[in-house]
Amino acid sequence: MRGEFAGEHRRQFMRDLLRDLQALEQMIQDGLIEEGVRRTGAEQEVFLINSSWHPAPAALELLERLDDPHFTTELGLFNLEFNLEPHMLGGNCLSAMEAELIQHATKLRNVANEVDIDFILTGILPTIHKTDLGLENMTPNDRYLAINLAMTELRGGEYDFYIKGLDELLVTHDSIMLEACNASFQVHLQVGAKEFANFYNTAMALTGPILASCTNSPMLFGRRLWAETRIALFQQSIDVRPTGSHPRESSPRVTFGNGWVKDSVMELYREDVARFRTLVGMPVDEDPFEKLKNDEAPQLKALRLHNGTVYRWNRACYGLTDGKPHLRIENRVMPSGPSFADEVANAAFWLGMMQSFTSEFEDITKAFEFEHAHMNFLSAARQGLGAPMTWSNGDEIPAQRLILDELLPRAADGLDQRGIDPADRDRYLGIMEQRISMGRTGSRWILHSLAGMKARGTVGQRLNTLVAATVERQKDNHPVALWDLAHLEEIGAGQHNYFKISQYMQTDVISVQPDESAFLVANLMEWERLRHIPVESSDNKL
Repeated sequence: MRGEFAGEHRRQFMRDLLRDLQALEQMIQDGLIEEGVRRTGAEQEVFLINSSWHPAPAALELLERLDDPHFTTELGLFNLEFNLEPHMLGGNCLSAMEAELIQHATKLRNVANEVDIDFILTGILPTIHKTDLGLENMTPNDRYLAINLAMTELRGGEYDFYIKGLDELLVTHDSIMLEACNASFQVHLQVGAKEFANFYNTAMALTGPILASCTNSPMLFGRRLWAETRIALFQQSIDVRPTGSHPRESSPRVTFGNGWVKDSVMELYREDVARFRTLVGMPVDEDPFEKLKNDEAPQLKALRLHNGTVYRWNRACYGLTDGKPHLRIENRVMPSGPSFADEVANAAFWLGMMQSFTSEFEDITKAFEFEHAHMNFLSAARQGLGAPMTWSNGDEIPAQRLILDELLPRAADGLDQRGIDPADRDRYLGIMEQRISMGRTGSRWILHSLAGMKARGTVGQRLNTLVAATVERQKDNHPVALWDLAHLEEIGAGQHNYFKISQYMQTDVISVQPDESAFLVANLMEWERLRHIPVESSDNKL
């Protein structure tokens, strides 16, 4: 806890952190980081929902029932994460990734349904409310509790949120729990230390287009905001900078970055240690240099713990595979959903572009401006496929056209270079092409569905319908470009009214009592329109 992480404890952790930095630098200099190996993997975050389509804080109960190390907690008790095994980038790795996602999801759904719980893939759950974000719904994990306390103390007051899109959101909160409103599909790519700088810079250059192609979070608290509202929400949810902050905290802990990497991953780690305070710590039970003397790879626990409290949208990660140390780039911009097929298509698009661009450009910074990459990222978050992209020649190109004309062919070439099965290449890039050419991202499906229900039912009923319709379509795993828009008849205000409507539909004449909900009346009117049967009301106010 925060009270224990002070004084000598903090100073000792800082010494451990600096020692880990020195050890990593020596490992890079001595060529101990695995080179020439290309693996990929992913982390899947989901929302747990109850039978009323609202957040279900049941993570701990489900984890106990699952009893599976692939599943783990997230900040909110209504979130879960499951992790995929790393795959060598080649062959059928993409379809294997999708199959693994479906396998874990099937297990989760079967276990969850036993206690009347389900889950949904979405960047921000449409039915989540501020009342769901109290500390009672924070996972009771020492690390989460300590981070919340440390960040809130640094902030010195409530967290302020302001996001403007089609609508406007202005809200305050007393903890970091708004971070739990976000769910993502995080894709990893293993790279060597020698090639890290160019791969990382390429990831930053491509962040805008990949985000524009896969937005799925257009709403929060019933407000229509950015195409990918997660970007603004996540940054503001853990922004610990008070007014007049110290230069050490002059940058948000969620960041795109301040410039290209010049030579080494060490630049990122050094910057994060120098710029951001340590929020949590723990006793470190290894000496990394002793490990290296014994020809063992150190865990670098202090460095990894601190790295987990600085949230770059493209994050450098250190890890071990079969005892061998490696580096990865974690793409954190992709939202959860809309379907597993869509998510793997997003991964294929990103992985193919990463291979293609790094093959063509030994130093991508000579062809792209950092400021343009950053601007493209923000434009994509706000406008999705409608965002303008400033590309390598300095010209401004609509994201939709850039992806269709240039980036999808590049991604196909990159997947071919890695030996991806042609059937997988065609399936997943075909999903991307259909989505982009139709302009049907998850965000647009949500907004178009909402617009189609305008003035029918209450706001809450329309949001419930979005969640219910999304869950139903995800079970079929069809790409979002093929989804029918959500319709209020699919669910209504809850299962009770839905089944009540079904009972009424057995008759030729529907009688509505004065105490029936406005929702039921509205939906019976729609059923009448669809079935062309008469409607009677006992109070004659229909």
